[in-house]
Amino acid sequence: MNVMQPIHRIRGAVHDKERHESGHKHVTGTAEYIDDMPEPAGTLHAYLGLSQRAHAEIVSIDFDAVTASAGVVGILTASDIPGENDVSPAHKHDDPVFATKLVEFHGQPIFGVIAESREEARRAAAKVKIEYRDLPHVTDVLEATAANYPLVIDPLKLERGDIADGFAKAKHVVEGEMRIGGQDHFYLEGHISLAIPGEDEEVTLYASTQHPSETQHMVGQVLGVPSHAITVNVRRMGGAFGGKETQANLFAAVAAVAAKKYGRAIKIRPDRDDDMVATGKRHDFHVDYKLGFDDEGRIDAVDAVFAARCGFSADLSGPVTDRALFHADNCYFYPNVRLRSRPVKTNTVSNTAFRGFGGPQGMVGGERFIEDIAYKLGKDPLDIRKLNFYGGEGRNLTPYHQTVEDNIIGRIIEELEQSADYAARRKEVIAFNEKSSVIRRGIALTPVKFGISFTKTEYNQAGALVHVYADGSIQLNHGGTEMGQGLYTKVAQVVADEFQVDLERIRVTATSTGKVPNTSATAASSGSDLNGMAAANAAQQIKARLVAFAAEKFGVSESDIAFEPNTVRAGHERIAFNDLIKAAYGARIQLSAAGFYKTPKIHWNRAEGRGRPFFYYAYGASCSEVSVDTLTGEYQIDRTDILHDVGRSLNPALDIGQVEGAFVQGMGWLTMEELWWDAKGRLRTHAPSTYKIPLASDRPRIFNVRLAEWSVNREDTIRRSKAVGEPPFMLGISVLEALSMAAASVASYRVPPRIDAPATPERVLMAIERLRAAKG
Repeated sequence: MNVMQPIHRIRGAVHDKERHESGHKHVTGTAEYIDDMPEPAGTLHAYLGLSQRAHAEIVSIDFDAVTASAGVVGILTASDIPGENDVSPAHKHDDPVFATKLVEFHGQPIFGVIAESREEARRAAAKVKIEYRDLPHVTDVLEATAANYPLVIDPLKLERGDIADGFAKAKHVVEGEMRIGGQDHFYLEGHISLAIPGEDEEVTLYASTQHPSETQHMVGQVLGVPSHAITVNVRRMGGAFGGKETQANLFAAVAAVAAKKYGRAIKIRPDRDDDMVATGKRHDFHVDYKLGFDDEGRIDAVDAVFAARCGFSADLSGPVTDRALFHADNCYFYPNVRLRSRPVKTNTVSNTAFRGFGGPQGMVGGERFIEDIAYKLGKDPLDIRKLNFYGGEGRNLTPYHQTVEDNIIGRIIEELEQSADYAARRKEVIAFNEKSSVIRRGIALTPVKFGISFTKTEYNQAGALVHVYADGSIQLNHGGTEMGQGLYTKVAQVVADEFQVDLERIRVTATSTGKVPNTSATAASSGSDLNGMAAANAAQQIKARLVAFAAEKFGVSESDIAFEPNTVRAGHERIAFNDLIKAAYGARIQLSAAGFYKTPKIHWNRAEGRGRPFFYYAYGASCSEVSVDTLTGEYQIDRTDILHDVGRSLNPALDIGQVEGAFVQGMGWLTMEELWWDAKGRLRTHAPSTYKIPLASDRPRIFNVRLAEWSVNREDTIRRSKAVGEPPFMLGISVLEALSMAAASVASYRVPPRIDAPATPERVLMAIERLRAAKG
């Protein structure tokens, strides 16, 4: 036996600030993405031929010029699909791989070209001659409603209390509407898939997908083969943000069909323009609302309809619009409430998941309610917010009948008010605005309460596979995908902590449906929660076997066995971890385990609009100050302070990065990222030249971000942490509210500014002119 003195702690422990496992590869350019992989000999390339009409019947297609092009091997159409021509995640059979007789949006795939090179396939696809018979089209949600376009899925209604009585008792009643724009995911790595045919029915896919199991299922459905014939591998994605949860399925399916047809590896990668044209976005919303409230600003009743531009098919519009309603309350108690969704069909690309999954749109609507009340009464919006927070007797029930049990928003707001010096700065802003004729400033402090869990209950499960090799090294595989957020690092830290070994001993391998089956999407901020617990479960199974072995080997009770940093203590003696593993292998102890986890307590009845869809809530708050040029509408963000709740952080360095990035992305959505379709139904903001995302120069001049280090998740999550992927996205709302205050200053803060999102300089300027006219 090798007796050792223990070191004080392991390197890379849970709760430590540990670098991203691929961070050094990202900055040196050595991180391997699918387009960096060596192509198998004989690889062919696919490219999509897209519709040039928003809504039309296909009369005829002439492929002669396409097939005559250099390098072209063949063409794929719907007739080449051996299984079902559908990749609908909602199983509505409304999302074809290739359109046949009808196209329903400008940019819809009609065929694929297979060629020796990507450039040859791309050039050939543009040579097709298609004759269309045009049909009426609509791209706007209100136009679609007026034209009696159908809903893509059944709407949801959340209701509690007595709406009629609430409005009857209300001292003030205000009605309004708001448009909330969509957003392109603008991931750095676009969609891409590489399919390699195998024997019999087999296909191996390397896909940039957040949901490998769904991609596996959809490809099997399109090929008409069982899921066991399809293996999907994902080492990393260059960003996703929800845009690769369902939208990757089309590209994987095209590559797989071509691979089986031609018996050669197939790679497909659209250019940025076609990627933006042919793939779904964040849903844009129209919110129609009615509010009742008293003289203090306390809400009596809320009645609102959230209508969304969903596109031509259902995709994930049902759950996205559901979640918008779940978050329309944000941190506020509505005594009497009715919230309804309207997922409207339009002749646009089918919109899909995006960070926050409808929650941001609902929350922006909820904050607009607060803003309207504050400016109607001439009060500080923060005072109205605090007055309406959840908390107190009979004031903790959400519109979906879940009780808020873990409410810490009061402490979050109080601490941020003090650290950001909000009250004094607001007085300074008001004083400045009284003297300044051109530049006006605004400041806002907004809260966030975001529910964590998939509302589709079955998705709240995860698996993991852990191998401990005879030399003491450990391999970890789980169902989560790495898209830059640091999931692999966090879950590796969990396993290192379980075994009490240094982090460098753990190797996380590519996510693969061949190792962990039936995985859920890495979405809904659930990656660490689900996969961390599954990996811990696998490690605990192996540890239990090692404990039993060590107890027998050294003649002590199992309670006398303890895992310490890189060692195992057996009674009064210690053995190196490596030596124990070697001995266990020699004794034929199983050193591999499949772990599993399912989220407890949650349930949801959509038909009744009742349940507990969320395991817990994550909280946060941001305070932003802006300066606006009232002659042009141009503005800058002078300062932002953030305090965000991640429970007991698994990795504070990664979590701070997620908060910073989410805020900037949310700010970009609400201020500058604008989607625009022309009269022909063509998306015109389809490239970096026409679609503006935030630059480094757009971030706040002063940017202070802190985690609520005192927070500990009251629920039994992985090491009492909380999710961090989506909740901080909504912190960007403080910028929109600060812009509203700056605009409202021209009318003495007594007229609701009602700036639609994104609050571009043009919209800010128009709001200022409208407010000046209202005051005059």
